[in-house]
Amino acid sequence: MSDAVLGVIGGSGLYDLPDLQDAEWVAVESPWGEPSDAVRIGRVDGMKVVFLPRHGRGHRLAPSDINYRANIDVMKRCGVTSLVSVSACGSLREAYAPGHFVLVDQFIDRTFARPKSFFGKGCVAHVSMADPVSPLLVDHIAAAAGAEALTFHRGGTYLAMEGPQFSSLAESRLYREWGCDVIGMTNMPEAKLAREAEICYATVAMVTDYDSWHPDHGAVDIQAIVRVLHENADNARRLVGRLAKDLPRQHEACPIGSDTALEYALMTAPEMRDPALLSKLDAVAGRVLASKG
Repeated sequence: MSDAVLGVIGGSGLYDLPDLQDAEWVAVESPWGEPSDAVRIGRVDGMKVVFLPRHGRGHRLAPSDINYRANIDVMKRCGVTSLVSVSACGSLREAYAPGHFVLVDQFIDRTFARPKSFFGKGCVAHVSMADPVSPLLVDHIAAAAGAEALTFHRGGTYLAMEGPQFSSLAESRLYREWGCDVIGMTNMPEAKLAREAEICYATVAMVTDYDSWHPDHGAVDIQAIVRVLHENADNARRLVGRLAKDLPRQHEACPIGSDTALEYALMTAPEMRDPALLSKLDAVAGRVLASKG
């Protein structure tokens, strides 16, 4: 067993984790380009925590401008074994009210302007996304949320849209018919890339508002969203702090194999693989490349 390292990607409203002990901002280079920001590395009761603000400090990056591959690669290079995405979202269900947290278990990816894989020409790989989040990690998040008396819902489908505009009324109604529960702009391709990097992944979706389907809310109110964002930020920090305190110090094997997703995924014969691409995959796929050649 290896030491557990908790990674946290903070979304809108969460740009720092000030309660980390012995913390420092560290710039980590990635062959996939510039990540959103430096990472803040510290400890909580001995647990190593790596925090990355998804939009950068000061919210410099729109969802489509985020280098998701560099962000996940940097997390892998920092040794992250369990990655928690904290993300603002809109609600597509009456019961999921502003201020509530949703522990997502499924995604529908409607993004179209973002690279979605570390693999491709020169080294082809296919990983399973049937179960996109790691259930054991969600168990720990749910326990932490309960211990902090946060209002949360376990389970839900996250519709990932391209943005940066919010959805039309027709789109919002369509997504409800599809069975989606929350809508956001950032968890895809993040979840897919985390799976390719063999990192256990889970999403804490923070509801900021009802999407445009709601008859009593109509158009999205940006001022109301910002207000709820600030209110949720403290709760998110409490949740992460509790999770870091309670998470086992040794990494637990994922019951659905998130941490061994590449075991049989590489399709390209070793002699046909592109050396330039392999050099970029040193962190993401280093385990299988070293063991299988």
